[in-house]
Amino acid sequence: MSKTRRDIETGSLSFLDVVCCGFGAVILLLVIAKIFEPIRLEESHVELEGLIARYEQELEEILGETEEVTRERSATVERVDVDEIEIAQLEDELERIRAEFLASLDGVELAEEIQNELVLARQSLTEEMQRLLADYRPDPDEYMVGGIPVDSEYIIFIIDTSGSMQQYAWNRVQQQIRETLEVYPQVRGIQVLNDMGDYMFRSYRNEWIPDTPTIRESIIDALRNWRVFSNSSPREGILAAIDTFYDPEKKISLYVYSDDFSSGSIDAVVREVDRRNRIATDGTPRVRIHAVAFPVYYVAFDGQLGTSARYAVLMRELCQRNGGTFVALPTLRRG
Repeated sequence: MSKTRRDIETGSLSFLDVVCCGFGAVILLLVIAKIFEPIRLEESHVELEGLIARYEQELEEILGETEEVTRERSATVERVDVDEIEIAQLEDELERIRAEFLASLDGVELAEEIQNELVLARQSLTEEMQRLLADYRPDPDEYMVGGIPVDSEYIIFIIDTSGSMQQYAWNRVQQQIRETLEVYPQVRGIQVLNDMGDYMFRSYRNEWIPDTPTIRESIIDALRNWRVFSNSSPREGILAAIDTFYDPEKKISLYVYSDDFSSGSIDAVVREVDRRNRIATDGTPRVRIHAVAFPVYYVAFDGQLGTSARYAVLMRELCQRNGGTFVALPTLRRG
């Protein structure tokens, strides 16, 4: 019996040794881990500080680039503002120079003024001549050229400045205006508008341009490079001319040069003109309306009339109702 008890005791001691050794090993591992943990934490801290420093540097670079772009944008905006101001100043200067030039044409040389006065004197009748010619009735051809009456004292040109006219008929337009001016030896005033009612010489807006040889040449010269927007409708220009220059005491002729009537009602335009161009006491309208039709569409589109036919219908009616003449050119070339 005693032998068995010693075996049990020996086994129990061995088990305790194993358990103790196990606990010892665990404690040893914990000690080792605790020794190296501060090193790892320190390394992680160093890496984190480096990452933060790098991000801060990148952020500073981005902020610097943003500031530079902002400065460049501000400088660009300032340059644009300065350029716009300079453009406006140049436009004002150009308008001033043009106005001075046209105004200077009013004070032409003395010889030219004397010549103009002589022309006017030749056109005037003395009281004695009026008495002798009281019962004289001239032939209509004596005061008409090419079927167009030339008894007006003031003339207004309404010119279609659309692309089709510029491309196909502009040389002929200049020729027609020069020939029309030659029909009138001397008038009291001239004005030039496009079919939108825009003035060729803005310094003479809403007033008559004095008629001199130099002025006539200036009109032809300016016409060569006159480029303004047009909607290919003579309505606006005709109404603007009548509204601005109608005068029951003046004889005015209005010449319309165009190739088409692109949109709008023909009847509406005729009624508008009738309301505004009132009839004088002698039964004639104070503003004669003449028109010249250029065969642009017929030539450019192989015989097609297009909206040029609408223009012809409109202007024939206006000319008939307003004491004028309608002329359709057979060709765009001279002769």
